[in-house]
Amino acid sequence: MNPNQYLSIICKQATASLKGNTVVKQVSTEGLKWFQDVRFGMFIHWGLYAILAKQEWVMHTDRIPVPEYEKLVSQFNPTKFNADEWVSIAADAGQKYIVHTSRHHDGFSMYDTALSDYKITNTAFGRDPLRELADACARRSDIKLGFYSSLLDWHHPAYRFREESGLAWSDYIEFLHGQVRELCTNYGEIACMWFDGDWPRHKMDESNAYFMAGGSFEYDKLYDMIHTLQPDAVVLNNHHEEPHPGEDVQGFEQDLPGMNTAGFNDTTVSDSPLEVCMTINDHWGYSANDHNHKSVKALVHYLVRGASAGANYLLNVGPTAEGEILPVHAERLRGVGQWLETNGESVYGTRAGVVSPTASTVSTRNGDTHYIHLLDYVSDNATLDNIPDSVSSARVLHTGESVRMERTDKGVVINVPEAQRDPIDTVVVLS
Repeated sequence: MNPNQYLSIICKQATASLKGNTVVKQVSTEGLKWFQDVRFGMFIHWGLYAILAKQEWVMHTDRIPVPEYEKLVSQFNPTKFNADEWVSIAADAGQKYIVHTSRHHDGFSMYDTALSDYKITNTAFGRDPLRELADACARRSDIKLGFYSSLLDWHHPAYRFREESGLAWSDYIEFLHGQVRELCTNYGEIACMWFDGDWPRHKMDESNAYFMAGGSFEYDKLYDMIHTLQPDAVVLNNHHEEPHPGEDVQGFEQDLPGMNTAGFNDTTVSDSPLEVCMTINDHWGYSANDHNHKSVKALVHYLVRGASAGANYLLNVGPTAEGEILPVHAERLRGVGQWLETNGESVYGTRAGVVSPTASTVSTRNGDTHYIHLLDYVSDNATLDNIPDSVSSARVLHTGESVRMERTDKGVVINVPEAQRDPIDTVVVLS
């Protein structure tokens, strides 16, 4: 992506989109720039499902009836929850925003909503963790809080049980929009609203009440409300398509932009700002039997590969029912943070690289400075294509040492011996 393309994206996203005769607002120019500059965030999936320790879809996968699932409310008392500790882990990791589930598909609200009694403040715990996280973020200047909101709801009578309850689809829309309004007005300045549960490209069984919607989610009104109340907050909808009017970011679930190994994503990469969301292990919510934790090196590589495509990296943790982030996840996150302490310049504030990627190298860019990420140590030399003619010097970022650079008929060759290498990712600065 060249500078002119970037400016075009900024202008397009900062102005209103047209849909028919309706003007749909977008995020402010300042809010969009902040989002793209920070590059790295923490996703948190936490709810009643943590008690069963079988991931966040357990109500659906185990076909648990609502009355049985509701019994978990009396068991939920996460006395080890500490908002400052969670925010400190994110800060140590170098993450600049947190996105927490306000209500997942099971319908249980993880904050003190006035629109439902099915909420965490009606448990023995009795506290609002989102309020505490908002306060913990407000005490710092380097992290913002954003919210995930589920569009579908396996518990709400107006979503699944309209015939039995006598409620209409409009009752659910009033509830959904009302909760988003609460999140946009009660917790200070937020980073984003992150929606999930509307997957039009995925064919669902129409007899399955777990997925049945009753009509439009009225996105125009929903997005306008968010952008009016929180003009600097981006809107992302995880519908696995290019962004619709009012949405500011295209998301990719468990895959890098343009890839679809997970089977969720449209491989079309739009001109919009991008975000990749991934798990550290194999599940979003806490799963006691999931020990497939990614290494620090793998997490850094996902981060920089995403940044090289112009994408943020939203990395998930699934806290336990007691309210603890798994120690192994905290350890891996802090490992990423240690690498960022000396190499963060090549990630924060950067945009998609212009140097052609290879199997073992990607690049990021900040103005006329180019950062080459040498992800695998194949040999001392790395041959790079599409290096701007203005580049005249090369140095290793974490040591400042100069490296040999030669222009050949095959491309620019840089020589970085093993002694100068970083075992996770060696960043070479071209300027």
